[in-house]
Amino acid sequence: MRLNEEHHLKTITIGGDLTVHRIGLGTNRIRENEESRVLLLGAVERGIDFIDTADFYGHYATERMIGNTLAPYPKGLVIATKGGMVPGDNTWNGSPEYLQKALEGSLERLKLKRIDLYQLHRVDPRVPLKVTITFLKKMKDAGKIRHIGLSEVSVAQIEEARSIVDIVSVQNEYNIITRKHEDVVHYCDANKIAFLPYYPLGHGRVNLEDERILKLASNRKATVQQIALAWLLKRSPTMLPIPGTLTLKHLEENLQALKFELSDDEFKYLSEVSLPFSPSR
Repeated sequence: MRLNEEHHLKTITIGGDLTVHRIGLGTNRIRENEESRVLLLGAVERGIDFIDTADFYGHYATERMIGNTLAPYPKGLVIATKGGMVPGDNTWNGSPEYLQKALEGSLERLKLKRIDLYQLHRVDPRVPLKVTITFLKKMKDAGKIRHIGLSEVSVAQIEEARSIVDIVSVQNEYNIITRKHEDVVHYCDANKIAFLPYYPLGHGRVNLEDERILKLASNRKATVQQIALAWLLKRSPTMLPIPGTLTLKHLEENLQALKFELSDDEFKYLSEVSLPFSPSR
């Protein structure tokens, strides 16, 4: 299956100028090995044009692998990365001094002169958000960042950041089972901000085999994962799921979710599925 051939209308535009297909690739499992190289090349061949990563993933290894495998990047491929979590010790650091080093490191590893979408991985409670966002705006003005996004934030934090600079994306945990960020999804929908749900399939730690999901998947001759992704796509036009995988087989299965457009009744039926489980990330 090739996205560019079959699903050219299933797109979302981020920041007014980055138009990508509505299923991207999450890379928190990518490492510096042959399996990852094959997956990255295969994803691009199949039309994936949005790849989400972070310097934190693999302690810098994921960014290196993406840069070494895909650069120079084909036209239209958007590489989004994140900074603000310190690789190796799982702490936050939103200081301008740290983010300067993080950004420069990401640019070098990804072999880019400008990052299309740079997302603050977490808000550092020790650093005023205004200070962090003002620095990111400075980097955008300097041409090192094209657009700015946020991760794991509240509506109030998004609004505070938007008072300083345009915020084009939000990446919070959200899936058919875990919906603690419904207010953020509503806000992004109303303000045309791309919402990138991380753990769109529950990261394998929630049970998608709910009776309702199983029943609808059987009726539509789909997998429960495809139905879970289809539910996200129906939830909001600003939704851009980024499921991660290490195999081309699973990648192709995820892309097939674009075929399963849910009716309003199917969406309502599935929306009654809910479990109070929220894995850490």
